[in-house]
This record gives sequence, structure tokens and C-alpha cells, in this order.
Amino acid sequence: MDVARSVPLFVLAALLEIGGAWLVWQGVREHRGWLWIGAGVIALGLYGAVATLQPDASFGRILAAYGGVFVAGSLLWGMAFDGFRPDRFDVTGALLCLVGVAVIMYAPRSA
Repeated sequence: MDVARSVPLFVLAALLEIGGAWLVWQGVREHRGWLWIGAGVIALGLYGAVATLQPDASFGRILAAYGGVFVAGSLLWGMAFDGFRPDRFDVTGALLCLVGVAVIMYAPRSA
């Protein structure tokens, strides 16, 4: 597995998906309007395209592993943009998810 290619794609996918969802949230829940919602929808669509660029060809494996990246990224996004402060259980859970990402994506497999 090409870790040097895969990890940046996971990070970009997380920025697009979490950022897109946050923009929609801001547009709807914070009444910022259709421009915010539209930007969020575009970002979410781009997230879907970025996911296809992963070097592994297994949709299920990519999305399962990405789930762990999404969990950790969501906590970081909340800290950066919403003043969220994770507790030790949030951090522990996110670290466990990232270990899951490593096992799913980068464990040696027989061909």
C-alpha cells in the first residue's frame, strides 16, 4: 500500500466531507443561507471524487478505513472552528479509530 499517497488523500477527503457538512450546518442551523449550503454540497461532492483516488481498489475497505479518519478529523474540526474541547474519552476513541485505519489499510496481506 502506498502510504505516502493514501494518507494525504484521507486528509483531503476529511477536509472536504467535514468542511462540507459544516458549511451545510452553518447554512441551515445558523441561518447563513443558500450560498453556504451550496458550497457545502460542492465540497461533499468533491469528497466523493477524492475517495476514488485511493490506491486500494476496494470500496468497502477505503470507506471503512476512512470512517476512522472522519471520527478523528471531526473532533479536530470542532476544536478549530466551534470551540469544542474533547475529553479523554473522545481522544481515546479517536486514537482507537486511527489504529483501526492503520490495521484496515496498511496491514500486510497475502496476495
